[in-house]
Amino acid sequence: MTGSSEPTVPEKGVLLGLDYGTKHIGVAVSTADQSIASPLENYTRRSEKADAQFLKAVADEYQAVGIVVGLPVHMSGDEGGKAAEARAFGAWVGEATGRPVCYWDERHTSAVAEAALMQTDMSKKKRKARLDMLAAQVMLRNFLETDDRRQLPGAI
Repeated sequence: MTGSSEPTVPEKGVLLGLDYGTKHIGVAVSTADQSIASPLENYTRRSEKADAQFLKAVADEYQAVGIVVGLPVHMSGDEGGKAAEARAFGAWVGEATGRPVCYWDERHTSAVAEAALMQTDMSKKKRKARLDMLAAQVMLRNFLETDDRRQLPGAI
């Protein structure tokens, strides 16, 4: 659940969804009414400074009011090392962009995205190049579809 010390994202306005990775960041964006999530980009990480500039530029361009970072939790719901990395990344993103950040359970998002990509006639290389942004879209869509984001166990 969202802890009282964690900021919550506004319920109106564009949100960015980020699928954290050490090499790539999948980026998705919502509509201003938060009804639809769309894949935006697979960003290849370069350096802390370049990554911060990219994320700030995207947040500014889309006038994002908040950011949702996917949290890789175990099937049991417990958080491991990757979840700690994602939380640290989210805190850093919040500082870099000046936007509130919350975390959302991303279990199964890559599998759902990969299954959707398998339905296409894209090459394996092209599917791989789109996987992270589609996983970010699935995660953000799941977040948006939740009736009360602060009351469900998925809001972490």
